Amino acid sequence: MNKIQSVDLVILGTGPAGIQAAIHAVRKKVSVLVLGKESNSSLYRAHVENVAFISDLTGEEMLKKGRLQAKTFGAAFLEEDILRIEPRDGGYRVTTEGDDRIDAVAIIIATGTSRNTLGVPGEKEFLGRGVSYCTDCDGNFFRGESVAVIGNESAAADAALTMTQIADTVHLVCERMKLTQTLERKLRESAAIVHQDATVKAIEGTDSVEALVLSDGQRLSLTGVFIELGAKGLKELVLSLGLRLDDEMKYVQVNRKQETNLAGIYAAGDICGPPWQIAKSVGEGCVAGLEAAGYAKKRLAARRAQG
Repeated sequence: MNKIQSVDLVILGTGPAGIQAAIHAVRKKVSVLVLGKESNSSLYRAHVENVAFISDLTGEEMLKKGRLQAKTFGAAFLEEDILRIEPRDGGYRVTTEGDDRIDAVAIIIATGTSRNTLGVPGEKEFLGRGVSYCTDCDGNFFRGESVAVIGNESAAADAALTMTQIADTVHLVCERMKLTQTLERKLRESAAIVHQDATVKAIEGTDSVEALVLSDGQRLSLTGVFIELGAKGLKELVLSLGLRLDDEMKYVQVNRKQETNLAGIYAAGDICGPPWQIAKSVGEGCVAGLEAAGYAKKRLAARRAQG
């Protein structure tokens, strides 16, 4: 697209909560765009045997059937990761990895809760002391310093681009890039130093991070390591908006209508906490889809009444 598109409702996430929300919302006669990559859903590689009325189906098959249902009713899908959400003109603007910008009246967050880790020495030991999983949250603590971003997808590339405006030196360590052409071009044109075909062996330091050891033998002297594996997670996307999370900063707080503390933003599925079950996600997706669609229709009617 590479342009600004307006829709009534944007749904972030293509798992069971997001797809069910899309099916219910689009049947309420609002325009719906679902963002995200099907293979990122935790259901994608699962085998399903404990959901009523469904048996002997793989998660991938369920997702494809649900996606087809939503499309049949009129929902649109865009397989791109989300880079940021910003308030705009009484609604929200979502920017994707392909630099597409979508203005929406309402948003449903159904992105799941997975947080990928490197699993290397020093990662846990230096968490909060140089190791971070949120560039948008912690980037400014490393102004003028040397940092590394780890990852090969949209979250890592966007983090590296962000840190080139803050840090003195930015290394991007990626085994194999998986980016859109737009994002890869921006990265190549930036000041980031790309270490392709390399992996991290260890994060070293004493009281805080001092170096990153790579599989090719390089030892990068630095003070910050941002681990950005896969797509952007919950914290990166919504903390700057003031979205209320639980006490452990893991899950979105919602009421029985799946409303968050921000007008027009709803949440459903694993992002709202356990149990990690398809049935729960589908139920919450149903409620969120209906409520968000109703909200969007009221806001649109009010705008038309104002002229």
